[in-house]
Amino acid sequence: MSEFDEDVVIVGSGFGGSVAALRLAEKGYRVRVYEAGRRFEDEDFAKTSWNVRRYLWAPALGCHGVQRIHRLPHVMILAGAGVGGGSLNYANTLYRPGITFFQDPQWRDIAEWESELSPHYATAKRMLGVVEHYPHTGPVERIMAGAAEDLGVGATFRHAPVGVWFGKPGERTPDPYFGGEGPNRTGCTLCGNCMVGCRVGAKNTLMKNYLALAERRGVAIEPLRTVSEVRELPGGGFAVTTHRSGSWFRHTRRTVTAGQVVLAAGTWGTQQLLHRMKASGSLPRVSDAVGRLTRTNSEALDGAVATKVPEALELARGVAITTSFHVDERTHVENVRYGPGSNLMGALATVLVPGDRRLGARLGSVVAQVLRSPVRQFRLGTLRRWSERGIIALVMQTADNSLTLSLRRRFGRLVMTSAQGHGEPNPSHLPQAHTAAAAIAARTQREGGVPTEARGSWPEVFGIPLTAHFLGGAVISATREKGVVDPYHRVWGHPGLHVVDGSAVPANPGVNPSLTITALAERALSYWPKSGEPDARPPQA
Repeated sequence: MSEFDEDVVIVGSGFGGSVAALRLAEKGYRVRVYEAGRRFEDEDFAKTSWNVRRYLWAPALGCHGVQRIHRLPHVMILAGAGVGGGSLNYANTLYRPGITFFQDPQWRDIAEWESELSPHYATAKRMLGVVEHYPHTGPVERIMAGAAEDLGVGATFRHAPVGVWFGKPGERTPDPYFGGEGPNRTGCTLCGNCMVGCRVGAKNTLMKNYLALAERRGVAIEPLRTVSEVRELPGGGFAVTTHRSGSWFRHTRRTVTAGQVVLAAGTWGTQQLLHRMKASGSLPRVSDAVGRLTRTNSEALDGAVATKVPEALELARGVAITTSFHVDERTHVENVRYGPGSNLMGALATVLVPGDRRLGARLGSVVAQVLRSPVRQFRLGTLRRWSERGIIALVMQTADNSLTLSLRRRFGRLVMTSAQGHGEPNPSHLPQAHTAAAAIAARTQREGGVPTEARGSWPEVFGIPLTAHFLGGAVISATREKGVVDPYHRVWGHPGLHVVDGSAVPANPGVNPSLTITALAERALSYWPKSGEPDARPPQA
């Protein structure tokens, strides 16, 4: 009989945590997963983003949706919440990064990463049901191809690899992926609401693969439990304390013990825990490198919006992301859509302003454009049918820039803050994103016959970029001085503690990172011994 309540406690149920849950159960461990968000069946997701209680995550206010929003001085972060983590509201987009990522100086000398990860990418693709090329071509796909041609980069255009069960639209099918062991599936109807939550059941969320299979093998998943402390025990192992998410009362706290702990709470959640536990002395030997090399994927979210719906163009029909092209060798552009009715995120959009000016000049540019053409700007800025009038441009780079996160005291509480870190300054705007947005707007106007403009975001006006891919801060390293986890994802100084999520990613991949997080997790878990067997991994120096 084990002296611990569980062999392994996993904090978080996103791409890293779900891989850990399944693979450790297969190896005979008793596993418990804590997830801060709620559990969703297909019909539980919001019908549109206006259903704020089911779409946004603010549990203290009674909102238990899939969309988290965090803010730091240098970036605004869009993340996921719920059993299945970011897979519930991500865009099902599963690219493998280029060679620049694998050759980043932070980790290139540790292993030949591109070849070592290749079999794990293959496993991740199989588990996530990747369709290598989105199989439909409509107006948005033609606009993106045309914009790439107009920019002289037509050869880089491609249809995106996506994790969706297409099948027959709306038709229920027995599990097509795991020999009947997984849940039944329904063919994609191209409704466009992937990022609000797939009510159809076509999206290959982690509840359709890793987590479903893990639960079949006895893994316990507890939703709406936020981990507030991970404490090293004197004789080995850890005590993990949770409370009900959003609760204001101490009586909802519970503590369990585990021989090992896997942190997979996403970059924001994992960093919060590591910073706080190091500061409190609960995990005293966490590396001083925690918070360094925090990445935003060097990202920007701009786009193009028409003054009215181009009736000849069904801009909101399709899955969330369907195509991409490269503006230059390190800048990747994808189209993004929400479905009809999901217009709430349009509140972040505004006129596109030159990012290299001071704040006063940027605000003045907004005012000047509104005064110059108030009716046109009202039509562009209204949220009415916003998702049907435009195309979001998600722009990502492999640039070597980063932030450093740390704790500071604010109103008597410790909160995370940011500063510019290693490499180039983390950009507050991307000129390449403005170029791409302008090209997409010109093509949309040409195709739809409706006045269309490139658009930016309010955070960008204030010098704060948006990112949907917050990474790093607890990165893989050869020594504890250079990072937080060793090449096997064990925390330096606390080898029974593991980080298996986006916070271990050491560089900007320049593409959507979900496939890479999954492949890294598959690799890390492949080295774990079966329960009760000797550990072949070398001890930490």
